[in-house]
Amino acid sequence: MKRSIGLFIVSCSLSLPLIAQPAASPSTASTLDKSAASTKASTPMETAKATLAAHGGDKLLRMKSLVVKGSVDLNTMGQAIPGAFSTAFSGEKYFFDINSAMQQLKQVFDGRETFSSLPGFSLPPVTSVGFPIMSKVSDTSYTVGELPATKKRKGFRITAPDGFYTDFYVDEKTSQIKGYESAFEVSGRVVTTSVEIDEFQTVEGVVIPKKYSQRFDLGQITAYANFKAKEILVNTKIEDSAFAIPK
Repeated sequence: MKRSIGLFIVSCSLSLPLIAQPAASPSTASTLDKSAASTKASTPMETAKATLAAHGGDKLLRMKSLVVKGSVDLNTMGQAIPGAFSTAFSGEKYFFDINSAMQQLKQVFDGRETFSSLPGFSLPPVTSVGFPIMSKVSDTSYTVGELPATKKRKGFRITAPDGFYTDFYVDEKTSQIKGYESAFEVSGRVVTTSVEIDEFQTVEGVVIPKKYSQRFDLGQITAYANFKAKEILVNTKIEDSAFAIPK
């Protein structure tokens, strides 16, 4: 039971929004902004570019750092577990903490090494699945394609170089993301997850998920989490010590 909760909490980390990426070239950013929120987009790439623009376009691509803190309610096997989360990204570095009555999780990447308070778990890079790969729409090493025919929703699929993919579902009117689904492997078991976004917050021109629910299929159990950000900071200075690997 405790191991399942640990896996669930680790998986939750992949839902935390938006990793900061290197800036796009001015010409690329301009093209993305010009494609902003067009509801007439017909190809997957056009839809993806309109969606990126609806979430900040150039400002999202040029975002240097992000800090998000808030509450999370975890529910697995009928047991509700309230907690709190905090996360920060700066370039390729990141950390996140999830604290609950059952367990605490801390994971840090200092640009070279990754530390996790739950050893033995190997997660896909945070730039491989979920909301973070929206910043990779114009990266030629990532593939933007159609959703499977069985998914009768407007959207697109982004596949990372390592083969992980995320299916994004888009609001017809706003071009903002309504939800997404991902699948990845953790310690030999396949984890599928789906997210439904209820509320956004615009900070420094970047439109970031503020309130969202997430479902995890961990094979033997299904778990749920409800996230609500209470503080979102964009482009604030984060000291390197925040990403230090615990000794």
